[in-house]
Amino acid sequence: MKRLLALAAVGASLALGGCGFTPLYAQPGVVSNLAAIDVVAPDGRTGYLLRQHLDDAFARNHAGPAKYSMRLALSEARYPRGIRTDNVATRYEYVLTADYVLANLPAGDVAKRGRVRVELTYDSADQPYASIAAQQDAQDRAAEEAARRIQLELAAWMATGEPKASKPATVVPPKATGTKKRG
Repeated sequence: MKRLLALAAVGASLALGGCGFTPLYAQPGVVSNLAAIDVVAPDGRTGYLLRQHLDDAFARNHAGPAKYSMRLALSEARYPRGIRTDNVATRYEYVLTADYVLANLPAGDVAKRGRVRVELTYDSADQPYASIAAQQDAQDRAAEEAARRIQLELAAWMATGEPKASKPATVVPPKATGTKKRG
């Protein structure tokens, strides 16, 4: 049985190799270009978390010069879900929207713009500290997922051949992080 599985794996790899399949990160320049992105995030907890997750996802090389600058603008919203009979929310929906602008350095012309949106839910406990901890965990999970999506978008864009910016443009600084609460 083990031989049959090994033979099937070898056969599948030969079939993929013959069809021209190339892994995303095997494209020349993808990994080195991602590592050369300097992330500038807005102030605040979520901005800090997102910048940390992006630096990890890009495997940021702080020893080398940055080839790109990424500016982020964040929007956060929290909506009560699962209302009890006494009109207290037992669950919240947290929405994080991250707009990014990737600019070539040193010229500053815009190379790529994008937006990712992450929606997730978390339970709200009756104890105040547990509720705060749950909200902070939701922020961290959303920032991690947003970083993963941005990384994937940029890796796919870089692997297909970076289109040149059509016109020079200045990078607009991101707006301050704001949290909206309803309910």
